[in-house]
Amino acid sequence: MLIEAPYKIGDNVSFKLSSGEEIIARLEKEDDNSYTLKKPMVLIAQQQGLGLAPFMFSVSPDGKFVLNNSAVSCMGKTEEQISKQYTEKTTGIAL
Repeated sequence: MLIEAPYKIGDNVSFKLSSGEEIIARLEKEDDNSYTLKKPMVLIAQQQGLGLAPFMFSVSPDGKFVLNNSAVSCMGKTEEQISKQYTEKTTGIAL
């Protein structure tokens, strides 16, 4: 039986933060105390359905961000359709 890891470096992953926000980002690095993320976006509800907005407006969206483990309630690999939407929004490449 093949056991697949729930996520790996380079995957689009979703985080539920202790504050209640849900963010999606590309996982660059993980260690015992933090996650290093690239291009984090916050999930927002819109009239047309779910949408994505920049996680932080006062910094370059192309930077890498360090998220402290203590701020995370849970995480997992992003669902395929939302992952495609995230990739299109952050790269401009239509899938």
